[in-house]
Amino acid sequence: MAEQQDSQTDSGSEDKVPTRKASNLIFKLAMWMLTILCFYLVYSRTEAKAAFEGLTVAEYLIRFFADANWLGWLMLMVPYSFFFFFVDAHASWRAIRWFNAGELKLTQVLPIRASAYILSLVNEQVGKGAMSLYLARRHEVPAWQALSTMVMLGLTEIYQLLIFSAIGVSLYYSLVQEASTQLPLDTILPIVFVVAAAYLPLHILFFRGHLMQAPTIRNAQIFRAFREARPHQYLLLLLFKAPNLIGAVFVYTTALALFNVDVSFGQMLAFLPVIFLAAALPLPFHAGALLLWAVLFPDYPEVGVFSVIMHTFFVVFNAGIGVAFLPKANAELFGD
Repeated sequence: MAEQQDSQTDSGSEDKVPTRKASNLIFKLAMWMLTILCFYLVYSRTEAKAAFEGLTVAEYLIRFFADANWLGWLMLMVPYSFFFFFVDAHASWRAIRWFNAGELKLTQVLPIRASAYILSLVNEQVGKGAMSLYLARRHEVPAWQALSTMVMLGLTEIYQLLIFSAIGVSLYYSLVQEASTQLPLDTILPIVFVVAAAYLPLHILFFRGHLMQAPTIRNAQIFRAFREARPHQYLLLLLFKAPNLIGAVFVYTTALALFNVDVSFGQMLAFLPVIFLAAALPLPFHAGALLLWAVLFPDYPEVGVFSVIMHTFFVVFNAGIGVAFLPKANAELFGD
């Protein structure tokens, strides 16, 4: 009888594998189709603008980039990349000290966080896995507990984007209305902000054990940081990460001016966090953000290509920082 049950269990597991593979394949195909659609829409907008000026797409883009102040752009991007790295490493260090390794020093986190940027060229989640590996090897932190801290940091990053976007939208709502010709952003964004604001206190109450009884979810190792986090720690993480987003708004506003695109600081404050959220969608080449740039700035469809250059430089330069720190990171990971 037991053998028959084991046979049925094995058979059920084997049946699930092809189903899971088929689902993953369908999901990947859907993501690639959406990506192709995003690129087609951006190309169509750029082609229409180029034709209006009597140019081909290639001529239009060549003119756009030829007129840019590339030296000024490099002088802007290089310091910001270093600034981003230190702010990001500091926030990660604070979270790890709270939830995983209280004795950890910032100088120990810097090379590991930097080297994780190399892996992030492939996948951001793989980069976070490097941090978890370090905590497991050098501080004997269980992998799921280390990952729970990365999940905590991910949540605060999302709320940072939402909060700054809400501030920008409230201060420059008229700009949002002007940009809502393609998508009703003046309606969608306030709804998203309200839902996010309503969820966060429920989230904290639930994981602190004051709301509902769902021990299977609450006690999962992946949510350990949520169980231990106090409300003021959410706020502190937001504040630790805030300089990066404020810096990004300034950098993108200035960079666009160097590319002769007329945008205001208010537009960037309202739209850039939303664009960053779209970049987090599981679409190859950050296609969601690419399309949103074209939607939000219809007079400048070429900013989609500009955003690809900005993102590519940023991740490659940060990976370069990681390479510089790699010997130290290897010593931290594999040294005695």
